[in-house]
Amino acid sequence: MPLALAADGFNVICSGALEKRMGGVYGSLRDIRLFVSVYEARSFTLAAQRENATQSGVSQHVRNLEVGFGVLLFVRDKGRITPTPAGDAYYLRAIDVLRAHDAASRAVRTYAEGLDGQIVVGLMPTMTRCTLAPALARFVSAHPNVHVHVTEGYSAALTQLVRTGDVDFAIVPAFSDPAGLKSRLFLRTPELLVSSARAEARRQGGRLAEQGPLKLVLPSRSNTRRGTLETYCTTVGAEITRIIELDTMFGTLDFVARGDWVTILPALMMADGAREGFVVNPIVDPALTLDLVLIEPARRTLVPAASLFLDLLEEEARRISAAWDGAYQET
Repeated sequence: MPLALAADGFNVICSGALEKRMGGVYGSLRDIRLFVSVYEARSFTLAAQRENATQSGVSQHVRNLEVGFGVLLFVRDKGRITPTPAGDAYYLRAIDVLRAHDAASRAVRTYAEGLDGQIVVGLMPTMTRCTLAPALARFVSAHPNVHVHVTEGYSAALTQLVRTGDVDFAIVPAFSDPAGLKSRLFLRTPELLVSSARAEARRQGGRLAEQGPLKLVLPSRSNTRRGTLETYCTTVGAEITRIIELDTMFGTLDFVARGDWVTILPALMMADGAREGFVVNPIVDPALTLDLVLIEPARRTLVPAASLFLDLLEEEARRISAAWDGAYQET
């Protein structure tokens, strides 16, 4: 969408600052960073909060880009903003620029700094129950000068923390809203039917249609896994007589262990030492799996310490999951 300009073309003065144009390249890194924040937040006000800037300042930086390019990047309408096709195209390249600059800066800083500093990681209970501790023990032993902060939460909250840059990375179930994020598959892991080991409650086999009436503990509908689990149960003809919603993983395990309710949990939660008190069976015919993805801010690269910690988490998760992959072959 062409931008209406002054009569003398591009000779426009914005807030007393002459628009900079060097060799046909418009926009400083600050301009680009603020544009990306506005694009991802769909709000000048939220972008200003995210970047510790003023709303008017953010708006002016975006306006500078639009004047320089001679095209609107956003449509403003009664307080709402929508990217134009030009804005969409610019965003895809802008995040590449920010990532490249971030990588270049980190490469230079490695000559002056050792492996220290701080990393902040977002993990779901799926990852913290069995996978976190072994990986963390190895990491802090090898890198005692790195301060590690792990935030536990569910996927929606963790995804927002990644978008705002408050965590270096998070591991969440696969989803379809990648704006502001860089993602890749972290692990595909089996889902398991978990029941109490008490004789009157134990369930054998992983074919849900053969289990008879089930009283099932599920996460609430705000949880990414809920829709997948319900669809699977309906598809295979599982007989569900009652459902309780619990958005607490450890509360779910305690509740199931005490009675005749069952639940469905990712294999990562049921490593060897975590199965006491439960009967656990891989769900089969067909197999039910969970795709976990790594998400990180689109504009940044992982610091070396975060990258190394991620490698250890991935190694431990694959080790736990592999034991259940073998169980599928035996079922």
